[in-house]
Amino acid sequence: MARTLPWRALAVGAVLGLLLACVPRLPGDGPANWPPLTGLRTAALAYALGLAFVLDDPARHTTSTVPVRRALRTGLRLALVTPVTVVWWTAVLLLIPSPVRPPWGAVTVEAAATCALALAAGAVAVRLTEEPRPGPSVAAALLFTAIVSPLLLPQRWALFVWPQDKRWDTAHERWAWLLAGALTALLLSLPEPVRKVQPVRRPRTRPKADGGLGADGGLGA
Repeated sequence: MARTLPWRALAVGAVLGLLLACVPRLPGDGPANWPPLTGLRTAALAYALGLAFVLDDPARHTTSTVPVRRALRTGLRLALVTPVTVVWWTAVLLLIPSPVRPPWGAVTVEAAATCALALAAGAVAVRLTEEPRPGPSVAAALLFTAIVSPLLLPQRWALFVWPQDKRWDTAHERWAWLLAGALTALLLSLPEPVRKVQPVRRPRTRPKADGGLGADGGLGA
């Protein structure tokens, strides 16, 4: 299972996230205008885009008949990725200087919800479709949602707020509910999809015209 994971996509997202978190440390006036909170949020989004590919399985249609259920195979993938994610996020937080580092607990809830949404969307796509590689579609949908949601959400439901905003605590309550909902959707999507078995239709023949029995056992005319 470790060999089948899309480590390349995950590594690209991780490296991009680390680079985004390092922007405030770069010399010059331009990087100084990049807020650390924005760096953390964009880093979490970049890593979540890599997580969108974790449930891709090119051999999905051949592994569906193995005795190991999909829930266990998906659980093993998540178990392998989770420690890597924890170490990566710790490194991202440490890259932000402590004097300007936002409240790490609240930002961690945001990052966890973003990553959980990527995994949940991938699991739902695997359960509801026959696509063996839903990662590109899931990543595109996640990126689109991250860009559009701040523009469409009403101000009273805002998620991306600043620590100085009085809505900071309320917004992170919403993030916590979003995290719980994503984890619930992920767990509900782990089992193998239930497919309906089409009944076998037997051909029917007309009765013979001479009064004998037809192929279906009926009397003729």
